[in-house]
Amino acid sequence: MSLQGKTVLITGGGVRVGRALSLAVAQRGADVIIHYNHSKESAEELQAEIQSTGRTAHLLQADLGNSRRASQLVTRACNFGPIYALVNSAGIFESLTFQQTSLNDWDRHLTINLTAPFLTSQAFAASLRPGEQGRIVNILDWRALRPAGDHFPYTISKAALAAMTRSLAVALAPNITVNGLALGAILPPSDGADTDGIIRMVPAGRWADLNEIGEALIFLLDGPAYITGEIIHLDGGRHLV
Repeated sequence: MSLQGKTVLITGGGVRVGRALSLAVAQRGADVIIHYNHSKESAEELQAEIQSTGRTAHLLQADLGNSRRASQLVTRACNFGPIYALVNSAGIFESLTFQQTSLNDWDRHLTINLTAPFLTSQAFAASLRPGEQGRIVNILDWRALRPAGDHFPYTISKAALAAMTRSLAVALAPNITVNGLALGAILPPSDGADTDGIIRMVPAGRWADLNEIGEALIFLLDGPAYITGEIIHLDGGRHLV
């Protein structure tokens, strides 16, 4: 129970990868603040599951496409008590090429995938008392460091988030560590993409186990505080090919 007595705020924490992250920190003893937008029913089911284990789970609804709502999220979360860590997991992932990307598509991806983490990170840093320790983990994608032509606005937004992760590691040192997890084939995509084709490109030859992403997050939340500005690829080697 290495996170016993600590509270972690996870954006997009009610579904898919965010759900796995929420369960992981709860299993290690942390209380969880689960942010969601449209997935109220899933978030409530997760809240009940976590609380059945004796941990506390709070829910916060916010549309992170609205910058005012994003900037207020941490302040609202602090009403439940001090926050030890922020996990920026919420994001949108749309299969758009450069030619298909409209200005609205571009703005939507940058607002949710980049501006919202900027605002939540800024508010989180401001919420800590002088000298208080904290941690930020940004959920990235292997594409962020190996950009190609697919998923164009998504890839650009995640590449920018990777750059911001490293910049914040310097800006918020020494009291706040800032790291990233660059994910690969974690869950089959919800857009009906060719799953066999995805795995053929993964050297590990398989999908990740959701426990593996939880273990990686726990390492960054409870591991050495001397690690900051690091981006760990949890992608079975996908970024290498």
